[in-house]
Amino acid sequence: MAYTLMIVDDSNIIRNRIERIFQSSNIEIVAHANNGVEALNKFKELKPNLVTMDLTMPQMDGLECIKQIVAESSDVSILVVSALADKETALHALQYGARGFICKPFTEEELHNALNRLITLNKMNK
Repeated sequence: MAYTLMIVDDSNIIRNRIERIFQSSNIEIVAHANNGVEALNKFKELKPNLVTMDLTMPQMDGLECIKQIVAESSDVSILVVSALADKETALHALQYGARGFICKPFTEEELHNALNRLITLNKMNK
């Protein structure tokens, strides 16, 4: 199965970095979004399997966006990629439906490992 990824972050630098990391993988990047409103609209249209989600963004933050995306599709695997490293925020993200959390700054290996864990969990749940 081919996996599709939407990258959600208000930082163009982070979006481009995540895209570069997965360019030569079996994950197809189908969309970018720089805020939660844009992410939700693109998710409804494209239905990617995987989403990387920042938490601090304009218009709609990542926590609210996670809630709304999961309400659209409970099959989606969301990896939070955020500079907010406090446990309470991470727990909220997981309670709302995210399936993983890594902190910025991250290494290429950390991002690969986190997304691979989500893919493995996704396969196990099917």
